[in-house]
Amino acid sequence: MRTQITGRHRPVSEDLRERAERVLQRLASHASRPVDATVTFDNHSAQCSVELRLHLSSGDMLVASATAADHRSALDRAEQKLRRQLEKGPRARRSRRAGTGPQ
Repeated sequence: MRTQITGRHRPVSEDLRERAERVLQRLASHASRPVDATVTFDNHSAQCSVELRLHLSSGDMLVASATAADHRSALDRAEQKLRRQLEKGPRARRSRRAGTGPQ
């Protein structure tokens, strides 16, 4: 899986980069054939935000973002959101995308 970790308006420390890579590895173990992943760290005034994007081989793109007082907390919250999307599975994502709803 290809990974890209970037920071907007700030450099990403090595410690934070390693933590993001560990989070992506944990998420990839729950995903079905992940192709690539992107983590973007950003600062909005006093809030820190993180966006996680996980692209699956099925063509699905899972996106989760979170804000917190620091980047570590925001990363943990975004991981939880993305994990919930993975646990729901592809059937839930397809039904919403098709507009048919759960059956």
